[in-house]
Amino acid sequence: MTPLEKELLTALGQLAETVKSKPAAGPKSALLPLFSRLDDLTAKLPPDTDPALLHYLHKKSYEKARLFLEGRDAENQAGGCRHVS
Repeated sequence: MTPLEKELLTALGQLAETVKSKPAAGPKSALLPLFSRLDDLTAKLPPDTDPALLHYLHKKSYEKARLFLEGRDAENQAGGCRHVS
């Protein structure tokens, strides 16, 4: 895993933890900096990045991206786009 992918995994973990700790009806403004950070990190990925990871990040499938980076891509379920077989 590259240093940039490690940063992405950390940011994805922070997002997951923040979402878990927020009440369902609570303000979502705390998530905006996390989304911005993920967008910035995604933009820095090199062109030879695994296409599956790029797909998850561009589609904002952050849980799938986290599982992919954790080596657990087999746990990802097929979405509406049928990217995962």
